[in-house]
This record gives sequence, C-alpha cells and structure tokens, in this order.
Amino acid sequence: STAARRLASRLRVPFLDTGAMYRGLTAVCLDHGIIPAETPARVLEVARQVRLGYDWSLDPPGMLVDGRDVTARLRDPDTTCHVSDIAGMPEVRQVLVAVQQRIGREHGRFVSEGRDQGSVVFPDATVKFYLDASPEVRACRRTEELRQRGQDVDAAEVLEQIQTRDGRDSARRTGPLIRPPGAISVDSSDMTLDAVVDHLESEVRRVAGDRV
Repeated sequence: STAARRLASRLRVPFLDTGAMYRGLTAVCLDHGIIPAETPARVLEVARQVRLGYDWSLDPPGMLVDGRDVTARLRDPDTTCHVSDIAGMPEVRQVLVAVQQRIGREHGRFVSEGRDQGSVVFPDATVKFYLDASPEVRACRRTEELRQRGQDVDAAEVLEQIQTRDGRDSARRTGPLIRPPGAISVDSSDMTLDAVVDHLESEVRRVAGDRV
C-alpha cells in the first residue's frame, strides 16, 4: 500500500487502496457484534446497506463508512484476524468490486492496490504489477509500521497472520491472490521502498508513455 500510494503521488493521480475497503467493512461488522465467519448473511446485508468511500483530501486517503472515518481501525488485530473471512465471501466481493469499478470510472487515471485488481477489478489496466516479498520481510515491515503507530505487536504473531491470510486468499474461489496475465512481477524483498517506487514509476512511464 505504501509503494502504491507513493507511486500515485509521483504520477499525480488518486490512490485507491481497495484493501482498506474490506478492512473498513470488517471493522464496522465487528463493532456491531457481527462475527463474519459465523453470520455471513449479516455481513452481506451490511455491505449492501453502508456507503463506502474515501476522504481524498488526506494522504493516504481516509476510509469512510457512511461518512464516518474508520481509518484508525483498519490495522487493529481483530480487523486483521477477520478480514480474510469477509474477503472470501463471493457475494460481498461482488458488492465491493462494483464500488471500486465505479470509483475507477469516476477518476479515469489512478493507481489501485489490492489482491484482485489486475485479475478481476481492472483486468484491462494499462500497467499491472504483481508486487511481492517474502513473508518474513513483509512481517518485519508490518511490525515496524504498527509499532510506529504506537501498537504493541509481536513479530511472530504478525508473521503467522500474514502466512494464514496468504493461504486463505490464494485458495479462495472468488478473486484469489494470483499473478494476473500481463502483470510485471517485482520482488521487493531486497529493495528499499524508494527503489521499489523508482522501478514502478519507470515501468509505468515506459509502458504508458504519453498517457501518464
């Protein structure tokens, strides 16, 4: 998400963090006492009723549910624990994908980040990336990010959550985590953040040319 946000900033286009949408819906369900895996029908009901959007005046954009900012809840442990349950519900994904595609049509030019963006939501995107890193590296980065936000987290627990989520997202039937056709693969395990963004920007300008 950080690399995508910085790429959007360099290209001077909006940044669409679709994972935040799933996390926002997860947080709202949990706050209303809904355990996603136990009552999927209620999750679908909430998804159809609430209005999901972004505060584009912020960097990164804030996640809004019915106009309420839920950004602070997106990386909380309970949200992280349950988000894959919601992300694996086909009917819920249909609702959120439609919202994402509507936002895409409204903006026209943008950077979108999410596990199904190049394969399902925007398969005809001008440039598609499959950005990866080892689970250990990603866990280290996430742990540091959360600690900088003042959260007391255990690195081993973060790694376990990442590995569990990867397994679930790769195995789900709807919108699985895959390398979409035509995507440029980038392994960032041994790259700094600046190096990753430099590479992404270079590839976008190479492929898109005057359209950037």
